[in-house]
Amino acid sequence: MYAIVEIAGQQFKVAKDQKVFVHRLATEEGKKVTFDNVLLLDDNGQVTIGAPAINGAAVEAKVLKHLKGDKVIVFKKKRRKGYRVKNGHRQSLTEIVVENIVASGAKKAAPKKEEAKKEVAKPAEKPAAKKATGKADDLKKIEGIGPKIASTLVEAGIATFAELAKTEPAKISEIISGVRGNHVTDTWPAQAQLAADGKWDELKKWQDELDGGKA
Repeated sequence: MYAIVEIAGQQFKVAKDQKVFVHRLATEEGKKVTFDNVLLLDDNGQVTIGAPAINGAAVEAKVLKHLKGDKVIVFKKKRRKGYRVKNGHRQSLTEIVVENIVASGAKKAAPKKEEAKKEVAKPAEKPAAKKATGKADDLKKIEGIGPKIASTLVEAGIATFAELAKTEPAKISEIISGVRGNHVTDTWPAQAQLAADGKWDELKKWQDELDGGKA
């Protein structure tokens, strides 16, 4: 039996006892985690396809460890400008092992109702968030953040440079995992801190040396 499940914005084909490397998760090592966005199930040839997800199905896994992937070298050059920049990046990853694939009656089916109630209650909180938008900062001034990512961060409650500066890069990656593109968030909190402190000249000088947020 195998399943195709979405984890941290990526789709994986998994089976029981299989180890998988995914984008960094916020769950601590040794803890169990359940992924209920199952897109397809194959039970000995009997295939079930979700629309888009299969109701009640889930993949239960255990977090083994957090680590970083192999280094990727990025070289950027501008012709006739004398501009050359060489950067290295190591993606933050989490290794998990699949413990069980639930076809129906997943344990997380009950919490979904609670989450639905929370989502119903959220509109009452939204007006407060709208009031805060008047004081929100232009997050697009951070190298590597575009309009889509900026709006995603605001929706997650990160609307100012100060709030972004206090957020861990791994947490930012998790928040924007649904946005297409290979985003490197390692320098964003430090850039946001300079912006929050009003050190624009220092920030501009640093950003000239960055490539999409990569140091």
